[in-house]
This record gives sequence, structure tokens and C-alpha cells, in this order.
Amino acid sequence: MKKNLNHTTQFRVRYADTDKMGVVYNGNYFAFFESGRTELMRHFGLPYTKVEEHGYMLPLVDCYVKYINSAKFDDVLDINAELEYENSAILKFNYKIYCEDKLISEGYTKHVFVNSSNMKPVRPPYVFTSIINQE
Repeated sequence: MKKNLNHTTQFRVRYADTDKMGVVYNGNYFAFFESGRTELMRHFGLPYTKVEEHGYMLPLVDCYVKYINSAKFDDVLDINAELEYENSAILKFNYKIYCEDKLISEGYTKHVFVNSSNMKPVRPPYVFTSIINQE
């Protein structure tokens, strides 16, 4: 059964996030994605610390970003994160970043549940599925 959960969080671009041209450095978009992803999980009652306390981790296995427009210092970004879940060990998060309703970038990250003691992939744990299936 496919489930989609959405959450939007805001982030103000810091001077340290920009490059010499005054725009957000391209590699920082993955940090913005991470912020959106962690806030989505926290919003739905599953902060990463809870996943780790139960003996699981979610390492990254694939990622992609498309740059559409530039963001600059002091811009307020709306980071929309969507969890796409289809009852497998792999979680896909889709992202769209906006600045004043203008699409700045979009992309995705894929993560796999692993047992933290041996780093082997596992099915999603009950601590995750019980919360996801409530939504």
C-alpha cells in the first residue's frame, strides 16, 4: 500500500550557505533536503533519534537534485518534503524548494533501513510502520 506524507519547513539562507557569486552553493541543497526530511519525520512523531534508539539507521543510497532558479543570502526558503512509502525497506523522499512561490530546486533522496549492529538491510521496523500506518 502506497503512502505519501507531506510537510513544509522554512529555512533562511545564511551567508555561509552562499558562494562567491552570492548564490546558494550547489552542494548545500542536499543539506536543505536533509532539513526538510528530518522535520517531516519529526512532524509525524518519528525523529531520527527514535529510529536510532530502536537499533536502526537510514543511510542514503541514491540522490538527485535539479537546479531551477537561484537562492541568495537572507532568502526564506520553503522546503517541501514528501515521503513516498510502499511497504519496502527503501524510503524515497521527494523535495521541492520554493522562494516566494518560485520553484528554486527539486529532487529526491532514497534511504534504506538497516540494522545498526550489522548494517544489513531490514524491513521497516514496527516503530516506523505503526506511525506511518496511522496517517
